[in-house]
Amino acid sequence: MPPKKTQAREKLLEAARDVIRAKGFSATSVDDLCRTAGVTKGAFFHHFHSKEEIGVEAAKFWADTTSVLFANAPYHAPADPFERLIAYLEFRKELLAGDVPDFTCLVGTMVQETYDSAPAIREACHATITGHAMTLVDDIQDAMDACGVTGTTAESLALHTQAVLQGAFILAKARGSAGIAADTIDHLIRYIRLLFAKPVPEGMPQ
Repeated sequence: MPPKKTQAREKLLEAARDVIRAKGFSATSVDDLCRTAGVTKGAFFHHFHSKEEIGVEAAKFWADTTSVLFANAPYHAPADPFERLIAYLEFRKELLAGDVPDFTCLVGTMVQETYDSAPAIREACHATITGHAMTLVDDIQDAMDACGVTGTTAESLALHTQAVLQGAFILAKARGSAGIAADTIDHLIRYIRLLFAKPVPEGMPQ
């Protein structure tokens, strides 16, 4: 049986994912999305009433597709919850491949531009970023309990990891390369090791 053709709506969402990460939300036009998706403007407005609506739906599409990636990632394998947390951050470093738009975050890009002008996009981006952070909470809490870490909460530390990652993406955009983002993640790993009173491997940034 031949594979089912990708429908126009999904093509447009994939185009939004790629074009917005490369150009930003404001600079992306409906024409850009239609051209990249290979569909007509009529098809666009059949599925979406406005660019803002596709922004909201693109955030949800990003959440759905990246959730599958992270759910099946190898960082879940270690038996120790602390090692799973470190493996997660190492996995985020491994994702820093290709050109800057290939590894930066769609929702992080959109919310920086639209947090005041498009509340619906802001809320969708917030839900996506926070929702992903919350997938780390159980491992962080188990690691905190095992290591006797107090003075913070698992939820707060999970959100801090995402704040650092989003900041790393901004630095990568400013510099035009992934190196600074990898260094930033290394600093986060070092901080977490110190917080949990775990040895810091030689060669990690000071």
